[in-house]
Amino acid sequence: MSVINILPPHVADLIAAGEVVERPASVIKELMENAFDAGAQNVTVELRGGGATYIRVTDDGCGMAPEDAGVAFLRHATSKLRDERGLEAIGTMGFRGEALAAISAVSHIELRTRRREDEAGTLVTLSAGDIQEMGPTGCPAGTTMIVRDLFYNTPARLKFLKSDRSESAACVQAALRCALGRPEVSVRLIRDGNEEFFSPGDGRAESCVYALLGRDLASTLLPCRGEDEGMRVSGFVTSPSAGRGSRGAQYFFCNGRFIKSQLLQAALEQAYKNTLLTGRYPGCVLYLDLSLGSVDVNVHPAKTEVKFSYERRVFDLVYHAALSALQGEDRLTEQPAASAPKPTPAPATRSEAPQKPDFFRSMSAEAFRAARRGPEPWESGSAMRLHAPEYQEQTRLDLTPPPVSASSAPKSLETTGFAPSSGPKAVENSVQNVESAPIPDHKILGEALKTYILVDLGEQLLLIDKHAAHERMNFDRLKAMDRQILSQTLLAPVTLRPDPGDCELLEQNGELLSELGFEIEPFGPGAYLLRAVPADILPGDGAPALEEILEKLRRGKAPDPAAARDELLHTVACKAAIKAGWDTGRQELERIVEEVLSGRVKYCPHGRPVSAVLSKKDLEKMFKRIV
Repeated sequence: MSVINILPPHVADLIAAGEVVERPASVIKELMENAFDAGAQNVTVELRGGGATYIRVTDDGCGMAPEDAGVAFLRHATSKLRDERGLEAIGTMGFRGEALAAISAVSHIELRTRRREDEAGTLVTLSAGDIQEMGPTGCPAGTTMIVRDLFYNTPARLKFLKSDRSESAACVQAALRCALGRPEVSVRLIRDGNEEFFSPGDGRAESCVYALLGRDLASTLLPCRGEDEGMRVSGFVTSPSAGRGSRGAQYFFCNGRFIKSQLLQAALEQAYKNTLLTGRYPGCVLYLDLSLGSVDVNVHPAKTEVKFSYERRVFDLVYHAALSALQGEDRLTEQPAASAPKPTPAPATRSEAPQKPDFFRSMSAEAFRAARRGPEPWESGSAMRLHAPEYQEQTRLDLTPPPVSASSAPKSLETTGFAPSSGPKAVENSVQNVESAPIPDHKILGEALKTYILVDLGEQLLLIDKHAAHERMNFDRLKAMDRQILSQTLLAPVTLRPDPGDCELLEQNGELLSELGFEIEPFGPGAYLLRAVPADILPGDGAPALEEILEKLRRGKAPDPAAARDELLHTVACKAAIKAGWDTGRQELERIVEEVLSGRVKYCPHGRPVSAVLSKKDLEKMFKRIV
């Protein structure tokens, strides 16, 4: 008996559909690409119930003749490819003839189409790939495709769909990518009866980006352009000062097609080397125009992955174009536009170290917190800056903390809230499950590079990374709290326009974000207001901290709620910590040294050591005093 079976056609169609149609967003992508290939100038996309219930795509393209409408849903039926030579230079979005067949195999379809020269249009209805009805109908020129009950006949696929909210967000993102790749086409997206976005279709990339990605991102973009032997790249990259917490704002297009490319991603990020903080990523909207024969789009059913014939040249093209845009940032802002009401301040140069917002720059971290919260009980005056000469004249300090009982520690935490600077004597021994060691005699010499605290221990020189140590102190204090972290209300709420996927994360994790000190509320379609941030991070760090938290939630690697909360606390603790390059007050440095010498702080929350020791012998060897 033979063990090899020839699958029935409808089973083969279901398998093929699974390769092309992964979720409702795949349907929207394929139908929009068909509309673009038909020469449409206006495309309207409507969806309900996350797209699985109802999708309608309407265009004003060339339409189809009655004889073509009947065969369009057959597998490998296409008007865009005639023989194998066509695969060598593909200039259309679709070409395999699989999309309509795959979609119709797992849904109910209604097609209305008419060419401009025809008096009547054609109506075709299908169920599971079989034509149920076909005949003339009245309709405008162009094509309208309605897809209902996606995966109704494939329950195995249907059960793997996410919530309506998740699928709807994916549909919006898919439509946005398609629209962003075609600035010359006006695209309107309507979700559950509400308009989600509208692109003008005036052919100008800048107006398309502004309409689809929002003013906040568009205001940070720098024009980017490059050309090399028939290859061109144009578009925009973000200013280094507008680094983002994820790669979600990187959009690459090749000959009008949205693509995912590690090559282009690496080229872009290489241009930003040494200009972005660790963990921050550039955003971009880049359009590559290559000869059709130099790019192969036939490597993946979804056609989002491509191969380049000249990878090195493509890499160099994107790298140098992005680098040139960054180097020209200051020149672009030297002269304000003639129509501008007032000049725009020039952004910080790339060589500057990351600093606090402008009105904080003249204040130390401790002075800022004192000004915001008022003086602490142990402070007799304003915070002082630390300079090395001051400490060279100091005698050794008695920084041994008084004993604190376990019962008093929680009370202290409730009083001070989320405070990175709680004074040299306010040490909560019960916060970390580490037995404190006696603090040895020491002398704080000062700081090196405004980053490392130098401590004389007699026969040893201790170097402490003040940011890493302070971050650990913040994390331990936050983790010990069994209640909601204190928050501060912003005087001017910040408008957030996250990606559609991040919108869902915000709504799903609203309670958790509230526990962390963030207050967020909806502010129209796709927008939110950030009204409050954790109490002891700078107001300007609120949005970046939230971006990093969303990135961690997006990865979703920690199923345990407690572990997930720890991951988020890492971000809040880091943002609240004093930064390398900041002027730091004397009391704050004393407390950090105290925590490290007591053994309560050894590693930052990410596992990096917070201190290093140079012995007298190490130094003598370094200077060849001994061999």
